[in-house]
Amino acid sequence: MLKKFFMNALSSFVGAWIALALFGVMAVIVGIGIMAKLGASSDTPSVSGHSILRLDLNGVIEEVQQPMNLSYADFMRGDISRPQSLNVLVKGIEEGAENPDIEALYIECNGASAALATLDALRNAVLKFKESGKKVYAYGHSYTMGDYFVASVADSLFLNNAGMIEMQGITGTSIYMKDLFDKLGIRFQIAKVGTFKSAVEPVIMNEMSAPARAQLDTLYGNMWSYVRKSISDSRKRLTPKGIDSLINVRNITFQPSKDMLACGLVDKLVYAREIPQILGDLIGRDPKKLNFVSPSDLVAQTNWGNAYNSKHQVAVLYACGEIADGAGKGIDFLKLVPEITRLADDDNVKGMVLRVNSPGGSVFGSDQIGEALDYFMSKGKPLAVSMGDYAASGGYWISCCSDRIFADPLTITGSIGIFGMFPDFKGTAELIGVHPQTVSTNPSAAFPSIFQPMDTAQLAVLQQNVTRGYDRFVARVAKGRKLPESTVRRIAEGRVWDAQTAVRLKLVDKLGSLQDAVDWVSAKAKLGSNYSVAVYPKLEPSIWDFIPSDAQLAVMAMLQSNFPGQLDRRTFELACDILTRKPIQARMPEMTVTF
Repeated sequence: MLKKFFMNALSSFVGAWIALALFGVMAVIVGIGIMAKLGASSDTPSVSGHSILRLDLNGVIEEVQQPMNLSYADFMRGDISRPQSLNVLVKGIEEGAENPDIEALYIECNGASAALATLDALRNAVLKFKESGKKVYAYGHSYTMGDYFVASVADSLFLNNAGMIEMQGITGTSIYMKDLFDKLGIRFQIAKVGTFKSAVEPVIMNEMSAPARAQLDTLYGNMWSYVRKSISDSRKRLTPKGIDSLINVRNITFQPSKDMLACGLVDKLVYAREIPQILGDLIGRDPKKLNFVSPSDLVAQTNWGNAYNSKHQVAVLYACGEIADGAGKGIDFLKLVPEITRLADDDNVKGMVLRVNSPGGSVFGSDQIGEALDYFMSKGKPLAVSMGDYAASGGYWISCCSDRIFADPLTITGSIGIFGMFPDFKGTAELIGVHPQTVSTNPSAAFPSIFQPMDTAQLAVLQQNVTRGYDRFVARVAKGRKLPESTVRRIAEGRVWDAQTAVRLKLVDKLGSLQDAVDWVSAKAKLGSNYSVAVYPKLEPSIWDFIPSDAQLAVMAMLQSNFPGQLDRRTFELACDILTRKPIQARMPEMTVTF
């Protein structure tokens, strides 16, 4: 036993020292990479005269920048890319419109992955850029529907001669799995309130219910109407009905590119090699000497989002992801609530915008966040909510009592409803020959049990608990939105709404952007234009964030070539953990103790 202990301890120490050695190697390479970057000034984007702002619609677009966290799987794939963030893209485009050194905006369409409200926020930013009088050009080898929605704003829209445009409307697929769970012997015991609260359906049904289908038909229909009209407003040869005809009759996605030119979806068919000449002609510059800058390059030259020492702060607090009970992922109320309390007590913070992009989650977590926001407002500071892709269910719970709610027209909100779902594995246990036996002092001591289905009385208790939660939800909405509870109950029932409809139902005050919400808070706080924006929670970068991308590639190439077959998963993850920890720690050495 003692020998095993020492072997495990020694193994852990060796792993730690290997990780630290890798850290040292990385530090050297990082230094070389940074020096190389400093020396290669010509490769560093600079905002000089006659520059072109390039918007790269490529990959995932997140709400806000997150700390870089290199995983073992990422390392093995050589993937060190970081998603773009919506707030930086939008702010960068706004800066480009005002910067005299920026002469035009070029949209390069490479397949952005984002929900419709995010794409609409980008589209609106591009529209405002055009209002400055500067030209917008767009090109794509092929266009996804999302790319085209944004790029349709362009003054000139270019498509590769052999390209295509995915023009197919809006669709969504839900996977229903009752038969699968039946085969596994798993049953779900459900308590819910709301005819349209369909989140539980996929585990207890094999087909979508009529109410669930009806609400999605309405939701998607309203969103598609907005998208069609937006495109037709920008592409004058297209009408909303014409767009539907291109999809339903001609199936334009699979037609030759010349047909897309003929019907007015694009302005010209060109190959990628021709784009530099086109852009050079646009701004009167040699196509070989074009200077492209990114939105992040422009934002980096401002203090936007980092004004933490300003005495006239408008705080923008992000609440993104599922609401969790201290799980550390998504919206962790254990972290968010103290942040809200601190901002409430900070005299430098004159008001706050809560940026919500959440489909909901924990009722308890939603309640704790809601109470913290009530405390913030009790300080007499204005609070506005800016809704992103989703602000539904728990996401709406934390939004509804603010002073003002702004939402993108394509935001999905509402879903005022609650459910409880408990799995019963009794059938699974029987399938594999397992027979749990329970002895209890009280009938409900093991309630709820994963190996014993609830009886009628227990299900009634669960339903009462869920109903009480629903009543509290309705009461909170009624109070926050200044509506009779009877009105809230008619539009609740777990039903999701697009923001355009939500405005009519008074669940949302106004269609608008994050900046609209910031402007409203500054005016409400009587700051005028004398305010600065600070983004919370503060980004806590790891060491990996400070390493230039070329140095990151060098590190991975070195490790993969010098430690073939030796760099096991555990050691690499330990190395990554060391590299991503906060600099100052009180921590014991890594070791495994067994008895």
